[in-house]
Amino acid sequence: MAELARWDNFYVIVGSAAGALIGLQFVVMTLAAERPPPRAAEAGAAFATPTIVHFSTVLLLSALLHAPWDSTTPVALLCGITGIGGIVYTVVTARRMRTQTTYKPDFEDWLFHALLPLAAYAGLAASALATLSHTREAFFAVGGATLLLLFSGIHNAWDAVAWHVLVNRREQDQNKVQ
Repeated sequence: MAELARWDNFYVIVGSAAGALIGLQFVVMTLAAERPPPRAAEAGAAFATPTIVHFSTVLLLSALLHAPWDSTTPVALLCGITGIGGIVYTVVTARRMRTQTTYKPDFEDWLFHALLPLAAYAGLAASALATLSHTREAFFAVGGATLLLLFSGIHNAWDAVAWHVLVNRREQDQNKVQ
């Protein structure tokens, strides 16, 4: 299909990055498991799991847009379903962020864990409808949503590592000394 042929390299690069980052996130979580903070599962559901979901969505979109479709309709439908599912998941994530007690989220946390992913998933859902009349532009929206999820995930993964290393570990070391 000509509309997607020019996107091949983009989705190979983005999908490969997402796959590698999923693996790195597992390594980080394994290392952080040495000294889990109190109520780590509660915070993990709000902050760590969504990062893996976003990276997995990027990997899924890369695979979907690389499949040999005969028309844009099935891929648009699947992108729309993925976007709607992502919207629901982001709302659940925001609720978990608000109710967990391990960490008080600041504006940056709300931006990268809720607002930007919500915008990405909404753009993905909207692109499914736009495919009917503006196919080229719709695929740019899918590409933009994919990159937004990838970069939000990178930020969130880095933020989690920094928190575990610079804040949580220091607090645990100070508690040992006292």
